[in-house]
Amino acid sequence: MNKGQTLGIAIISAICILIIGFAIINLLTPEITRFRVSMNCASPSDISDGVMLTCLASDIVVIYWIWLIVSISLGGIISRFI
Repeated sequence: MNKGQTLGIAIISAICILIIGFAIINLLTPEITRFRVSMNCASPSDISDGVMLTCLASDIVVIYWIWLIVSISLGGIISRFI
């Protein structure tokens, strides 16, 4: 196949990865919310430093997941140009 054909396949594959990744984010979000409620992350006055760091790490999970999905998708598309 020439580069024009593989680029279309790469774009379709990247769109599929994005759709699946964002569907997984919708599955993770309620679990993260349940975790934050069980760790009592809403009231910072009565939590320790270790628990506060754990709460901050749980907030960053969704952002890291979005970056991972976008970088994998873009990597698949850009790899067809090389």
